[in-house]
Amino acid sequence: MPESRLTHLDDSGAARMVDVGHKPATTRIAVAEGRILIAAPALAVIREGTAKKGDVLATARIAGIMAAKRTAELIPLCHPLPLGSVSIDLALSETGITATATATTTGPTGVEMEALTAVSVALLTLYDMAKAMDRSMRIEGIRLLEKRGGKSGDWRTATDES
Repeated sequence: MPESRLTHLDDSGAARMVDVGHKPATTRIAVAEGRILIAAPALAVIREGTAKKGDVLATARIAGIMAAKRTAELIPLCHPLPLGSVSIDLALSETGITATATATTTGPTGVEMEALTAVSVALLTLYDMAKAMDRSMRIEGIRLLEKRGGKSGDWRTATDES
C-alpha cells in the first residue's frame, strides 16, 4: 500500500532527499515502455537503416542507456544508483516504434526512474534522428510496466488494450 504522505517532503513541507541509508541492499528490477508514432515513409527509412543521420535504432538504444546512467543528474532528489544493467528493446510496428527499457541494480532503492528515463530519452532520440522526415511524430504512453524487489515487493501494471 502506498504511503499516505509524500516522502520527498519533510515535516515542514520542504523538499528533501529520502534517507535510504538504513534500507538493506536488494536486487531491484524495473521495466518501462513508451512509443513513438511515425509516418509510414519515415518508418520505412528507419526499418531499412538508410536514414541520413545514421543508424537510428542503435543511436536510440545507446542514448537510452546513457540517460539511465545519468538519471540522478536529471531528476531532482533521485538517488545515484550503481546500475547492474540497462537494456533497451525497440520493436517496430506498422505505425511506430515501442521502446522497452529494463534496468537492474542491487541497492537500497528502486530503479523505476532509471527505466523511465531510459525510455524517454530513447524515444526523444528517435524523434531527433527522424524529425527531418516526419515532424508530426508523437511520443506517448510512457509508463512503468513492472518493478521487482524492495520493501514494497513486486508490482506489475494491469494489462490493457494499449
